[in-house]
Amino acid sequence: MPKIFEYLGILIFFYSNEHEPIHVHGKFDKFESKAEFFIVDGKIIEIRIKSVKGRKPLPGKKLKDFENFIEFYAERIVSKWIDYFVMHKNVEFEKITSRIK
Repeated sequence: MPKIFEYLGILIFFYSNEHEPIHVHGKFDKFESKAEFFIVDGKIIEIRIKSVKGRKPLPGKKLKDFENFIEFYAERIVSKWIDYFVMHKNVEFEKITSRIK
């Protein structure tokens, strides 16, 4: 399970056996949601926040923090997904401590 970011206590990661569409999970305490990235001609055209089967979704403020983070770091997340799953490279973990405005 490659951990790629931590943001305000939310752990952002991939499961090692992921599948398309490109997506990332956000976990805080016992809550978990995911963000799916839809890409056309190399550009992110849509990001959908979804529930994870069998898990309670991120609550209110944490869900909003996750959404803001995903939008701000979308390109880096997709790049890390490609590096890990396509190029089979290790990805660097980053802890982001400043709130995105």
